[in-house]
Amino acid sequence: MANVISDETIEYVGILAKLELSEEEKEQAKKDMGSMLDYIDKLNELDTSGVEPMSHVFPVHNVFREDVVANGNVREKILANAPKEKDGSFVVPKTVE
Repeated sequence: MANVISDETIEYVGILAKLELSEEEKEQAKKDMGSMLDYIDKLNELDTSGVEPMSHVFPVHNVFREDVVANGNVREKILANAPKEKDGSFVVPKTVE
């Protein structure tokens, strides 16, 4: 089944996409869109009656872990490496006036 795309459709899609297409580009876009719609029609021919709907191709599992503090309160050790420290924080040069 050949899907024919009208010039008006190409103009409308060009306006929506804010594209300025030459006549050659419009003709190529018509062919490309027709090919895409033909492919979708081909996919619609498949028997999917026994296929369970899914949102992802691969199984998706929760990959988050519990937020557990593993290193404890080591502020003093971290600040021991600081060239300058004030009130438990790093002192750095001012970058914005």
